[in-house]
Amino acid sequence: MAGQTAVDAVADWKIGVDIGGTFIDFCALEARSGRVASLKVLTTPDDPGAELMTGLTLLAEREGLDPKAVTRFVHGTTVGVNTIIQRKGAPLALFTNAGFEDVIELARLRMPDVYSLFCARPEQLITRDRVFGIPARMRSDGRQTMKPDLTVVASAVAAAKARGAAGIVVAFLHAWRDGAQEEAVKAEIGRLAPDLFVFGSAEVWPVIREYERTTTAILNAYVHPRIAGYLTALEDRLKGRGVSAPCLLTKSNGGVMNAAEGKRSCVSMLLSGTASGVIGAAWFARQAGEQRILTLDIGGTSADFALIVDGEAQYGTGEMIGEFPLHIPSVSVSSIGIGGGSIASVDGQGVLRVGPESAGSTPGPACYGRGGKNATVTDAMVVCGWLGHSEMAYGQLSMNADLARAAVGRLADKLGRPLEETAQAILDIAVSEMFVEVEKLASRAGVDLKDFALMPFGGGGPMLGAFLARELGMGRVIAPRRPGVVSALGGLVADLRGDFVRTLFAHLGAEAMPQLRSAFAAMIAEGRAWLAAQGHEGPAELQLSADMRYLGQSYEIEVPLQPAWLEGGNEQAIADAFHETHARIYDFDDPTGRIEIVNLRLSAIGAGPSVAFPQHEEVMAEAAPERLITVHTGGETRQVGLYRRVALTAGSRFAGPAVVAQEDTTVAIPAGASARVDRHLNLHLTFAE
Repeated sequence: MAGQTAVDAVADWKIGVDIGGTFIDFCALEARSGRVASLKVLTTPDDPGAELMTGLTLLAEREGLDPKAVTRFVHGTTVGVNTIIQRKGAPLALFTNAGFEDVIELARLRMPDVYSLFCARPEQLITRDRVFGIPARMRSDGRQTMKPDLTVVASAVAAAKARGAAGIVVAFLHAWRDGAQEEAVKAEIGRLAPDLFVFGSAEVWPVIREYERTTTAILNAYVHPRIAGYLTALEDRLKGRGVSAPCLLTKSNGGVMNAAEGKRSCVSMLLSGTASGVIGAAWFARQAGEQRILTLDIGGTSADFALIVDGEAQYGTGEMIGEFPLHIPSVSVSSIGIGGGSIASVDGQGVLRVGPESAGSTPGPACYGRGGKNATVTDAMVVCGWLGHSEMAYGQLSMNADLARAAVGRLADKLGRPLEETAQAILDIAVSEMFVEVEKLASRAGVDLKDFALMPFGGGGPMLGAFLARELGMGRVIAPRRPGVVSALGGLVADLRGDFVRTLFAHLGAEAMPQLRSAFAAMIAEGRAWLAAQGHEGPAELQLSADMRYLGQSYEIEVPLQPAWLEGGNEQAIADAFHETHARIYDFDDPTGRIEIVNLRLSAIGAGPSVAFPQHEEVMAEAAPERLITVHTGGETRQVGLYRRVALTAGSRFAGPAVVAQEDTTVAIPAGASARVDRHLNLHLTFAE
């Protein structure tokens, strides 16, 4: 094509990046040739974003990547969630209705764990002395019965600044119906104190229930300065490297958005890393023809679990960010503080415990040789012989078995048990902790895990995944070719996705249909405008749903709706969909019951890039191990085969126990499992009945 540059003619790089607690993962696809490059780099907690530049340098050196040839750059980060967990966010003030100053303290009058004698409510992100009541009142129907008292606003602003607030959250009753009162107070704050940033609850997430709306707005404001500053610095760094592609961010809902929106809608990206992993796993599942998957993403600090049903990730609201609920649509993920860097210790009663404290990337597990002294799950894997037979993290780490043995040995001395037995106990505890969390997830979802295959990924997932699957009674495990960068791939293949909500509060009936059509039409226009602002020019997929309940119920369920039902005024189809969904969830429905529609929801989706990895012809053959290694497993020490993942071709078969070493992780295969490699180079493990 005339005018096409040499760079354009040669390469078209699309890069997905996921920043975890220990490593930053890169997945780079050269779209014209189909070549895939992956990489791991240790994180730099003291300078977030510096590790990203290191990764781009290594990709340029190893793969010949030219930053000017990057046409898509997507990245997820833990800056926001770590800010909340570590409580290093901005000091905030809350302006709410006079008489409702205790809204975040009262919450929903529930204890986090009603069965624990030591359970306590978390300390709020806004202290009570920075909560101010403003005389103002709007009724649930949108009628204003008391205008905000701006003289009180002025005195509250002065008091908030005197008490160190850097930003203000404005959250009034019934702002979901009409945000005018919040906007008026925001404008006054902006006039009085332009140095303060301000968020209104209705602009963040305009949904009914003041506690949920308020806490979501608080989380958004709490992380805003750090995320906005981080993204600004990141954009500057990318431009300095010659990357002209816009910086896209992965979202908690599994989609992506541009950096400009990320600086304001910070709450949308708090769970971006975990969501991207599930989206990447769903992509691999569809590629392999799998419909029902339990994902296991183990990093340095945590293990995350999610269900994939019919090849699609599952969504929900109310996910926990540290100690606080997040009430925006998110990929449903359950987490536990067990990871490769989780520290093993002996408590005051002489009991061995694992996690939730992690060694992180600095200093990291003892075997990394970076100054870590505490025994971790990774050290236990080294002592048992599963790890330490090749360099890790694309050559950045070498395992020092002597350091691992010394760290675990100190625990063994305290317990009075042999070294290998102590290391095995650490692994058994880690697996049992994950077992409990997965059983909870399966019970909540009402599924039988025997119908699912487990897909482990992340740096630690393949190390422990097969042992967890065996304990759960699951018959199959599928490890992608590059498990360590599945989350980065998830960002690479993710769609643009914007979620919108409107609280309606209407009884389902003929009289409500015009209101439904009008509300959805406005939301559709908003969704299309959002996609256009993100730079999307192709067709849009619009997913409609409603939060519905029987009259008298306290909480609602989400019911997918078809546009044709609204356009045709088919209230019966909407009712039937609700009854069917209610029966599926609760095994009960009432066809004669009156139905309320509480919230309307819309997801506006712009399809991401089409990505296809090459397929290989399967040639059935028994794979020969590179050599035999010594592993402590099942209470005994035995010789097992060591295989190199790069040498396993489509159709390769072998039996466990075995170890498969590769550049981004290690796959530990217990006894009783048989392994084969499919045409996509996924590694399938099958346990005997």
